[in-house]
This record gives sequence, structure tokens and C-alpha cells, in this order.
Amino acid sequence: MTTDKTIAALTIPEQIWLWLRLNMVEIAGAFAVLVIGLLLAGILSGWVARALNRSDRIDPTVANFLSNLVKYALWALVLVTVLAQFGVETTSILAALGGMALAVGLALQGTLSNVASGVMILVQKPFKIGESINAGSISGTVQQIGLFTTELKQFDGLFVMVPNSELWNQAIVNLNRHPTRRLELIVGIAYDDSMQQARQELLALAEADERVLKDPAPQTFVSSLDDSSVGIGMRVWCATGDYLALSWDLTEATKARFDDVGISIPFPQRDIWQRSA
Repeated sequence: MTTDKTIAALTIPEQIWLWLRLNMVEIAGAFAVLVIGLLLAGILSGWVARALNRSDRIDPTVANFLSNLVKYALWALVLVTVLAQFGVETTSILAALGGMALAVGLALQGTLSNVASGVMILVQKPFKIGESINAGSISGTVQQIGLFTTELKQFDGLFVMVPNSELWNQAIVNLNRHPTRRLELIVGIAYDDSMQQARQELLALAEADERVLKDPAPQTFVSSLDDSSVGIGMRVWCATGDYLALSWDLTEATKARFDDVGISIPFPQRDIWQRSA
């Protein structure tokens, strides 16, 4: 039996060799656990990645993130198991890892919030690359979706990078998700002009434009009775890609048609009655 005095009398290389001989079984077991554990971690994470990538609802970025998360969790489990082979108390290790995870989570609270929001955006898909969105004060065309930020090209051509948590906490309006969109135009006419004629002229303009869909059919209506004008409204449906150009063209054509048929678009006016003192 080797005593402490005998060990102290040995040189450092001799002490290392003695320790290796005394713990040969534990070392072999730990090495086997390490090799097998790392192999299983790689196999399981690869299986998770393939399974997630087969789903059309899960973005490849999310699949890669989750597979890596599985791999790192298995690595931590393998490390704890290897240390347990040498008699290390795993309870204290798990407590230390939990404390480290809590500290890191508190330090990276904002970053983790962006990651969680990024995962939700990639899974729920409220928008995709190439689609135009409005979210609060943010608007533009989506260029890139990452785990931390989303890159947009604003409608004026400027680049903007938005943290995912800001997008996820807003009501997101997707301008391109549906293939058709309703266009509404309101024009004020004078009280002396014919409301029926104005409605007929607007309806004729809508029916003459090929971009206006037949179903749902165009509609015209009296929308309001304002201080100095009568609001005549028109609602048409069109392909989403035609919305902006059609809006401009119908507005211009309405002014030109009303001028041709003698329907006026009045300036704001007010009658003033003066009473003698």
C-alpha cells in the first residue's frame, strides 16, 4: 500500500505515472464515456437537424440553432458524466453550471430576448425575405432575417437594422402576404353637383381599367357630408403588385374626368354671417 510519505518522495513524473496506474480503470471508463458521448451527441444533433429541415414550417436558421442547442446540452451532460467517473460531486457541478447559466442569462437579457423573438419570427413567419411590412414606426422591404436582428430596406432606399424583439412586440402589417388588395379613393364634390353622376363617372373609370378586378366588383358610394363638399367614395380590388400605380392613376384620371364633365372639386369654404351691433 502506497503511503503519503512514499508518494511525496517520488518525483513529479513518477507521481503522475503512479496516479495513472492506480486510476487506470476510471480513466478508461471516462475515456470511453467521452468518446461514446461525443459520438452520440453528434448523431442526435444531426438527426434533429435533418428532422427539422424536412418540415416546411421551420426555417433552416431555426433548425440549425435548435440542433446546436441539443449538441451543446449533450456535451455538458457528457462532461458531467466524465467528471463523475473520477469521484467528483456532480451536484456541485450542476449547481455551478446553473449559477453560470443564470448569470449569463441576466447579463445577456436583451440579447436573449432578441434571440427568442428571432426564433418566433422564423417559426411563425409573419413576414419573409422580399415582403414589405409596417410595424409601428418601422416600414420597408425585408432583406435579411437573423436570430438577433432583421434587416430592412426602407421605401426611400435607406438601410435599417431592427432588433427582433422590437418587431415581435409590434403589430406587423404584411403588405405582400395576400395576392389581392382593396383600394379606396375618396373625392369631394360641390353640393350643387350631382352625386349620382359623380358615382357613375367613378364607376366607369374603374371598369375601364384592366387592373381592377371584376370580383369583387367595384363599388361607389357617398361617404360623407363635409363642411364644403360631399365625399364620393370608390372601392376597387386589384393585384397587390398593382396597388400603388393604380392608386396614382385613378386619382389623376378622376380629376381629369370631373373636369371634362363639369363636376367641381371645391376648396374648403365657410359662410360668415355678420350681424349689426
